[in-house]
Amino acid sequence: MTEVLLAGIVLLGGCVQWLTGMGFALVAVPALVLLLGPADGVVLANCAAGAISVVGLAGGWRRVRPAAMVPLCLAAACTVPAGAWLTRRLPHPVLLLVMGGLVTAAVLLVMRGARVVALRGGKGAVTAGALGGFMNAAAGVGGPPVSLYALNAGWTVREFVPNAQFYGVFVNVFSVAANGLPRLTGPQWTAAASAMAVGALLGRAIAARTPEHRARHLVLLLALAGGGTAMTKGLWGLWAG
Repeated sequence: MTEVLLAGIVLLGGCVQWLTGMGFALVAVPALVLLLGPADGVVLANCAAGAISVVGLAGGWRRVRPAAMVPLCLAAACTVPAGAWLTRRLPHPVLLLVMGGLVTAAVLLVMRGARVVALRGGKGAVTAGALGGFMNAAAGVGGPPVSLYALNAGWTVREFVPNAQFYGVFVNVFSVAANGLPRLTGPQWTAAASAMAVGALLGRAIAARTPEHRARHLVLLLALAGGGTAMTKGLWGLWAG
């Protein structure tokens, strides 16, 4: 049953990532954390999102903006260790509460189209990278700060996607290096890898038929539901404990 649930979560996350360029973690992390625990759930999300970003970047690397992305990625590398440290120190219910809260807050900011002066220009890239690196290592969700940076910079979707994938490759490599690989069984690894491949194929097919704004709204609603579920589970654990 665990393998079936794992495959379903990764399949959904893979579809979302191919639809929007970023979104695997927002959709999958809350469910993976509930299924596998905070440590393994976050690192598996890092592995899967990083692998999908590598494949996606292969066709769009020429549109990457190094002037913005290099400082952003370097800032992320500096804060990843702090996020990894946090996951090893907090109790399980508190981790669920923190992760669910980070996901929910990030989604609400993106949904509102928040305009933040601190996320503009070179300093904005460093700020977004630092926040994204910490959140990615601690909660598996490093994309929202980059989304907000792109929003404040006035990027189009065509400009955002390859840059998001470039960031996804590096920040997830940093996070896996800091946290280590997830402790999965052979059948679980097989289920996750197979679901990721199928999710990529389905995502490409769906993306050709789905208006961008509808796909984006669906991703954010799923992420909001997942964040709320993780917070509820964390509160329940604190109350029961």
